[in-house]
Amino acid sequence: MTEPAFFVPARHFEVGEIAALTGSRLVDASQEKVTISRLAPASEGGEETLVFIDGKRNASRINSVRAAALLCSEEVAESAPDGIAVLVSPKPQHAFAMVARLLFPEASRPQPVTGETGISPKAMISEGAIIEDGAIIEAGAVIGVGASIGRGTIIGPNAVVGAGCSIGRDGYVGPNASLQYAIVGDRVIIHPGAQIGQDGFGFLLGPKGFEKNPQIGRVIIQDDVEIGANTSVDRGALSDTIIGEGTKIDNLVQIGHNVHIGRRCVIAGHCGLSGSVTLGEYVMLGGQVGIADHIKVGDRAQLAASSGVMDDVPAGERWAGSPAKPMRQAFREIAALRSLVDGMRKGSKG
Repeated sequence: MTEPAFFVPARHFEVGEIAALTGSRLVDASQEKVTISRLAPASEGGEETLVFIDGKRNASRINSVRAAALLCSEEVAESAPDGIAVLVSPKPQHAFAMVARLLFPEASRPQPVTGETGISPKAMISEGAIIEDGAIIEAGAVIGVGASIGRGTIIGPNAVVGAGCSIGRDGYVGPNASLQYAIVGDRVIIHPGAQIGQDGFGFLLGPKGFEKNPQIGRVIIQDDVEIGANTSVDRGALSDTIIGEGTKIDNLVQIGHNVHIGRRCVIAGHCGLSGSVTLGEYVMLGGQVGIADHIKVGDRAQLAASSGVMDDVPAGERWAGSPAKPMRQAFREIAALRSLVDGMRKGSKG
C-alpha cells in the first residue's frame, strides 16, 4: 500500500483510461468511469484501488480480492468477484507497473532530498566545472575541477563528483555517493553510497611485500544504467571498466577493474565480479554470484543465486552451483548426493 505522506498520486485515472494506456480489455464497458487513485497487493485492495493477479498459479487469491479494479490474465478473469472492474491483459504485472509509473512518477526516479533547485549555496563547485542550466546540485555536494553535469541531473547532498568527471542529462547521483575517473551517460541513476572509479585491487608481490600496481583506466557508464546503493565499481588498470547501456545493478555489488558488462544485464545484490570479467548482453546474475577473474559469460546466459563461476559460460546457458556448471547437471548431482545420503542413513538403521 502506498503511504500518502511519501507518494501522492500525480492524478486520478479512470479504468477506461487505464485500459487504453495498457492495451488491456475492459470486460464490462459500463465500468469505464471507475476511479483509480491507489495501488495495493491483491491481499489488501480497498476503495479506488487497482490490484493485479498474474497467471493460474495465483488464481486461488482472486475470490478474496476487494478492490475497485483488477488486472489479470484471460484464464482467471471469469473468477473475479462481482462489482470489480476487470482488465484483461496478457502481461498483468507489466501493465500494473505501467500504471504505477503514471500514477506515481516520482517513485520511478529519485528526487532532491532538500527540495532545492539549481545550485545550492552550500554546495562546493570548483573552478572550471561546467553545470548546465536545469541541473540541481544539493547542499554539501562537491563538484571537482573541470567536471561537467548535464541538464536535469540531480547531485544529492554530500555526493562527490571528482575532477574531470562527466555526467550526462536527466541523471541522479544519490547522497554520499562518489565518482572519480568516470564518464557517465544520460538517464543514469546512481543510488546513495555507491562508489564509482576508485582504484582496482591491483598488487604485485615484491621483495618487501605487496606493491601497488597503479590503476590508470576509467569507468564508462552508458545510458540508462542504474547502480544500487553501496555498490562499488573499480576503475580499470590500463583499459576501462565498462557498464553497458540499460544494465541494472542491485545494492552491495562489487565490480572489479577492467570488467566489461554488456547491454541490458541484470545483476542482483551481493554479486562479485573479479577483474577483467566479461558479461555479454542480457546476462542475468542471481544474488551472491561470484565470478573468478578473466571469465567470459555469453549473451543471455543466466547464473543461479550463489553460483561460483570458475569457467567460461556459453551464450544462452543456465548454470548453478559452486563450482558452477550447467543447471541440469548441477541438479542431477544434488539429487545423486541426496540419494547417497538417504541410502547411508537407511543402511545405518538396518
